[in-house]
Amino acid sequence: MSTFEDLLAEGSAVPTEGWDFSWFAGRASEQRPSWGYAKLLAERMAEAEAALDIQTGGGEVLASIPVAPPFLAATESWPPNLEIARRNLARFNATVVEVGDTDDLPFPADRFDLVVGRHPVATRWDEIHRVLRPSGAYLSQDVGAGSVRELTDFMMGPQPVHPSRSPMRAVAEAEAAGLEVVDLRQEALRMEFHDIAAVVHFLRKVIWIVPGFTVDAYRDRLAELHDFMERHGPFVAYSQRFLIEARKPG
Repeated sequence: MSTFEDLLAEGSAVPTEGWDFSWFAGRASEQRPSWGYAKLLAERMAEAEAALDIQTGGGEVLASIPVAPPFLAATESWPPNLEIARRNLARFNATVVEVGDTDDLPFPADRFDLVVGRHPVATRWDEIHRVLRPSGAYLSQDVGAGSVRELTDFMMGPQPVHPSRSPMRAVAEAEAAGLEVVDLRQEALRMEFHDIAAVVHFLRKVIWIVPGFTVDAYRDRLAELHDFMERHGPFVAYSQRFLIEARKPG
């Protein structure tokens, strides 16, 4: 059986580039949203002429589509992910550009009939409106307010839930930018962490759950959580997700 120190070392050694979560198989799990974002993405992409995926990560989700539009572009802010995304999307001849999460989009107005995003860090609704063609659509699956707060609170103590990621705020900002929201869904999804290595890797990879996380800084809390899981089984938390679809008036 692996010791606490062995598990810390293992969780610390796993590369964090990209959004491939296959390493967690058998060590952590997360319920998937009922709407099936990947299926919706594939359907929309098959109908599009020009599409943009914002904050694509390593392009893993976008690369799952069976058919790409004639013009496909993606943005990403983290340099280590850029080359991964370019490799993953090469078969579509996709244009992958480095763009900060809150920066202007480097595309002309009315360029795309579809803009998508999965778990964007920030959403520039004004820029989405600008680059969409009239009657074009924006579709995204977002992380909702208080996502995985059970783990955040365990590691840091009780933290306030900031409303900046609430679905209602997203609707208000989309409408203020001139878009019409045509669909909104939200769900709380069960997560289970089965060992402390999974927790360490997750906190290294999803950096906003415990800002500034390092193993050394949180060793005592990790030890307490390891002991909890050894005695009581998986640590349970809930991710918050919402799906939003908006259209630019024709």
